[in-house]
Amino acid sequence: MKTSDFDYILPEALIAQHPLKDRDASRLMVFDRKTSTITHRVFSDIIEYLKPSDVLVINETRVIPARLFGTRAGLKNPVEVLLLKRINNADWQAITRPGKRLKPGAMVTFSEDLSAEIIEKGEGGVSLVRFSFSGVFEEILDKLGMMPLPPYIKAELKEKQRYNTVYAKQDGSAAAPTAGLHFTPALLERIREKGITIAPIVLHVGLGTFRPVKEERIEDHVMHSEYYEIPESSADIINRAKAENRRVIAVGTTSVRTLESAFGENGAVRPGASDTDIFIYPGFQFKVTDALITNFHLPKSSLLMLVSAFMGTNNAHAAYETAVAEQYRFFSFGDAMLII
Repeated sequence: MKTSDFDYILPEALIAQHPLKDRDASRLMVFDRKTSTITHRVFSDIIEYLKPSDVLVINETRVIPARLFGTRAGLKNPVEVLLLKRINNADWQAITRPGKRLKPGAMVTFSEDLSAEIIEKGEGGVSLVRFSFSGVFEEILDKLGMMPLPPYIKAELKEKQRYNTVYAKQDGSAAAPTAGLHFTPALLERIREKGITIAPIVLHVGLGTFRPVKEERIEDHVMHSEYYEIPESSADIINRAKAENRRVIAVGTTSVRTLESAFGENGAVRPGASDTDIFIYPGFQFKVTDALITNFHLPKSSLLMLVSAFMGTNNAHAAYETAVAEQYRFFSFGDAMLII
C-alpha cells in the first residue's frame, strides 16, 4: 500500500492557528459508516449521537511544557531540548537542536537551577539527556518550558491550558490528544446525566504520532513506542460493554491505539501498563472500538491511515474532500469528526 494514497491538498488558510473561545463550538462532521452519509453539526451536538448504553473512552494524559531553550558555550544561537519521555528522575529521551552540534558530553544551561548533559545519541534524532537541577523539576519546567505546539501552528499560544483537555490529569505527553480538546466540563456533565459511562485511560503522546510517514510503502514504516495505562475499573467497564453488545466510543486515535493494543487472546481488554508501537492502517480488524471521535489529520500521517482503516479509505477521501470544500478548520485547534 502506497503512502501517496493518503495524501491530499489542503489550503494553508484552513490550518487552525488559534483555539476557539468555546471549546465545544467547533464544527462537527458526522460520518455514518452504514449509509456513507455526512452530516454537518456543531461539536456540542455530539450528545445527540450518544446513547445511554455507550461507553466513552477518554485519554487523561497531560501535555507538559516540554520545549526548553538554553545556551551552550561556543554556540551563538539558543539550544532547544524537546522532552519526549522520562526515563527516571534525571534522564529523558529528547530531541535536541542543533542536533549535529550537540554531541555526547555537551552541556546546556537553561537557568541557575537547571542544566543538562547530552549522554548519548540515538536513532531518529532522539538523544538521552541527563538533567541537573535545584528544586522540584516539574516546578522548574512549568516556569521555563514552553508548550510543544506542532510546527504548523505559527501563532503564539497565550494560555498553556488550551493545549490540554479539561480532564487532563497525568503528566507525560509531548503533544495533545486533540479530539478531547473539544469537550467542556458542562458537556461532560450532560453526557454523564444522559447515562453514558466515561472510562479513562492514559496514553502519553509522542511527537512521532504526528509525523508524516516517509517510506514509499506504508508497510515499511516503523512506529515509535508510547506508554499507556488502563485502570482495572476502566477495563471492566469496557469489557462489560463489549459482552453486552454496547458501543465503545474512543475519543481520539490515542484511545483507539490503547484499546486495540490491550486486547488480549482471551477476547478482553487487559488492565495494566505497557508500551505500544501498534500501527493501524487499512486491513486492520478492530476488536474494541465501535465509534471514533477525531480531528482532521496531516497528509500521509499514521493517524490518517488509522482513520482510513476505521471508516474505509474511499470514505476517508470523501470526508476530507468535503471538509476542505466546506472550509473546516484542520489539525490541533481545528474541527472534529464523529465516525459512527
